[in-house]
Amino acid sequence: MNWISNVALAIAAIIHFLPVSGIMGKASLEKLYGVGIANPNLLIAMQHRALLFGLLGVLFVIAMFKADLRLLAMCFGMVSTVGFIAVAWQVGDYNPLIARVIKADVIVIVALIIGLINEIWFSKV
Repeated sequence: MNWISNVALAIAAIIHFLPVSGIMGKASLEKLYGVGIANPNLLIAMQHRALLFGLLGVLFVIAMFKADLRLLAMCFGMVSTVGFIAVAWQVGDYNPLIARVIKADVIVIVALIIGLINEIWFSKV
């Protein structure tokens, strides 16, 4: 049943690697999120966010090969994706590209819930 957890982690990794291109700079971030970034402080924060997504994606990939890291990786992924959706809903009035990120995060959440169920109830048998 490890393949179920690995598929969940792979889905999470792929979706978390997509915004890593934001590390390349302002134009890439503006294209990803559909917002203008005029403030250099915001640019720094957004590029750092892209870097952190890459690190989380790397954790998902490593967890595919190290079973003892799966629960940790999946929990981090859940906190990240649920947190983003909660912030977006609280702020509201987001653009269609942010709505697309929310849809991708829902896919990650579903995959990780399946992976967590697999890890908690089936992988220990």
